[in-house]
Amino acid sequence: MGAVYFYHLTRRPLQDTLPVLLEKARGAGWRIAVRGQMQDRMAWLDESLWQGADDSFLAHGLAGGPHDALQPVLLTTSQEAANAPDCVMAVDGAEVQAEEVQSLARVCILFDGTDPQAVQQARGQWKALTDAGCSAQYWSEESGRWEKKAET
Repeated sequence: MGAVYFYHLTRRPLQDTLPVLLEKARGAGWRIAVRGQMQDRMAWLDESLWQGADDSFLAHGLAGGPHDALQPVLLTTSQEAANAPDCVMAVDGAEVQAEEVQSLARVCILFDGTDPQAVQQARGQWKALTDAGCSAQYWSEESGRWEKKAET
């Protein structure tokens, strides 16, 4: 059974935090689906990941291509990712179901701590998932480094 980790972004934006988490997940040998809600936002993230640091390469693809099933990291708006992920990273308020948390190695929910609506939505997701019996951790970067602030 997996767990859901909530990442409260307050110091670094999504485009800076996501590659770090993706590298860690890939280091664990996981295939990842990055799930968003809007196709244009996923296209922007795709472009952002391709323009990453010169000293790293993060193989990934945007859903809808001919090789989706082969992608180690697939950016998608679908609940069903073609790359059979071990980990789902939900961004921009994308929905996550308790069954996913329980069947995957990890689910990560990244949310913008400067957006009150995003914070409220993440709180709702925390409550729904923990009420469903999912193991959850809340991580904050408020102090300047990532710290675990809560766990159930």
